Amino acid sequence: MNAADELLDLLALRYSMGPKYLTPPGPSAEQWARAADLALRAPDHGSLRPFRFVVIGDSQRVALAGLFAAGAQQRGQTAEEVERARARAFNGPGLVALVARVRDDVPDVPPHEQWLCVGAALMNFMNALHLMGFGAKALSGASVSDPAVHAAFCGPGERLANWVIAGRPARAAHPKAGAEASAVISGWRMDQG
Repeated sequence: MNAADELLDLLALRYSMGPKYLTPPGPSAEQWARAADLALRAPDHGSLRPFRFVVIGDSQRVALAGLFAAGAQQRGQTAEEVERARARAFNGPGLVALVARVRDDVPDVPPHEQWLCVGAALMNFMNALHLMGFGAKALSGASVSDPAVHAAFCGPGERLANWVIAGRPARAAHPKAGAEASAVISGWRMDQG
């Protein structure tokens, strides 16, 4: 088997891994940077780089937990739901925010192309983590739309897209049911309307 086949086989083993199956350590600063370097290989029409990653350090989790809890309170959630929101800031040994800056003032690169770039960057980032031996998962939820969380991570024109958690897998990942390529690829038929 050649190196390309081995790499494809390794990538075929990547599945999202939830926080209860991720153990310390999370990625180091160098490993996060290496993953971000791979994210920069995403197709990027116009070289807009409509994404960036923000690493949340262990010492910053308490502050993030406070933002999550305050947002849950403002949304009128119960005390139990507020505590669950607070706990989400501690999900995964490593935590990164993906921030998008999708512009509508670039006629040659419409917003949908920029969002494709953001998604491709996320996938390259997660594939890089996988190849370094980490499990990872992209998460969203109410926190990505919360005004205070948004203000803490985003500048003008930016939007918090999602969170990425990463750590060492505590068990082997497994595919979701129905995850065969035949479900998502076909030849073009000219009579398709």
